[in-house]
Amino acid sequence: QVQLAESGGGSVQAGGSLRLSCAASGYTFSIYCMGWFRQAPGKEREEVARISSDGTTKYADSVKGRFTISKDNAKNTLYLQMNNLKPEDTAMYYCARRQYAGSCPALTLPFAVGYWGQGTQVTVSS
Repeated sequence: QVQLAESGGGSVQAGGSLRLSCAASGYTFSIYCMGWFRQAPGKEREEVARISSDGTTKYADSVKGRFTISKDNAKNTLYLQMNNLKPEDTAMYYCARRQYAGSCPALTLPFAVGYWGQGTQVTVSS
């Protein structure tokens, strides 16, 4: 069955960096759009970035220029490199697989999540 397992979260000071990983299994990783989402306490879950089967990436404005989404198809692993972290980046971070295989839709269109990981906590102190 499909499984997504995040790791790499932790506590850092503002300006620091973290790299999140998401190990995928149970399906053909390379042909799906994958994404990173986050949810802060009391707020709705929001999308951070997405990467298409062909490697095309899209980012939320709040993280553009600071975060980089990437993937290693040989390792079935999705990454999120987070630099220049800010206290407002504090949240539980989740990886997700789109319901349908193929390229990611435009950011203005819903991601259509098929599967979620369990999440990894990122805490940024000022």
